[in-house]
Amino acid sequence: QVQLVESGGGLVQPGGSLRLSCAASGSISNIYRMGWYRQAPGKQRELVAVISSGGTTVYADSVEGRFTVSRDNAKKTVSLQMNSLKPEDTAVYYCNARHPLLSVYDFWGQGTQVTVSS
Repeated sequence: QVQLVESGGGLVQPGGSLRLSCAASGSISNIYRMGWYRQAPGKQRELVAVISSGGTTVYADSVEGRFTVSRDNAKKTVSLQMNSLKPEDTAVYYCNARHPLLSVYDFWGQGTQVTVSS
């Protein structure tokens, strides 16, 4: 019903910047919470940033002040601007769309690799 496709991952040096984008298609509604999660090798998947339909944001403490999540409801996209990147940010980043009330409507993209050299 909903498809999410991430793009923008790649290799960047510490201190550099990268912008991830997620394009949504299908029956997704603008009421969905949109977010970014990441998973490093041997680690659990963790929240990076989430943005509500109204623009309210939540960030992981580890990225607060460095990352910015935004959404464009007209284009059905969500972006993650990542600045001052650290090696610890290296992970596969996943786009997520979740209905605020109906948990069955919870969709994930295939992920995009972000590697910060050290």
